[in-house]
Amino acid sequence: MSTGRQHNPAAQVVVGLAVIAVGLLFLLDNLGWLELDMSVQFWPVVLIVAGVLKIMGARSANGSIIGGALLLFGLVLLLKGIGLLSVGWNVLAPVAMIAVGLFVVGRSTMQRRAGTLSAVPLKGGDEDAVFATAILGAYKRRVTSQQFAGGEITAIMGGCELDLREASLAGDAVVNIFALMGGITIQVPVDWAVQLEGAPILGGFEESTLRPKDGSKRLVVRGYAIMGGVEIRN
Repeated sequence: MSTGRQHNPAAQVVVGLAVIAVGLLFLLDNLGWLELDMSVQFWPVVLIVAGVLKIMGARSANGSIIGGALLLFGLVLLLKGIGLLSVGWNVLAPVAMIAVGLFVVGRSTMQRRAGTLSAVPLKGGDEDAVFATAILGAYKRRVTSQQFAGGEITAIMGGCELDLREASLAGDAVVNIFALMGGITIQVPVDWAVQLEGAPILGGFEESTLRPKDGSKRLVVRGYAIMGGVEIRN
């Protein structure tokens, strides 16, 4: 089991501040200075942190939209929980369904433009990159590109499986991953070296690949597993 290395100080600051904020809320609640049900407020905080981290690590417009939606929904739930916003689930549930529908429609129209909307330039063309999202569902894809350029994989209460065993790359490629109560599995060729730069938050990373001799082909897997899991294997 490997937790990898995290090279994003800003992301570490976000996680640290979130932990401090939750701790302060628990302390104030235990001292009687605030009346909060922390078992209820825990989930909005998780969604807010997840949204911020997703936005910071997004490589596509879809990724930024998902992060913004998580952040907004978490803020609404938090404000509702502390009594600053009086909105019932009879309103929130339909709004959430409408938001998911709008995302699906927007994603289908923007899918072909994902490469040009990428926040981090990719070396190859659109056919050489992977931008996959699974929300309450499953996504499976086999990539055979001989110039694989990386991409972005998001799994929210769903699963993504990416098979790269028939693909190849020149030098390095970066795949940004984000698993929120979901799972991501990536299979790589035996001649690829894998470098993990991930941070599990109540989740886990597992890398069980063989170590190639030259290491000239390297896949960098970077991102977060929040109450979810990421596995990289041959």
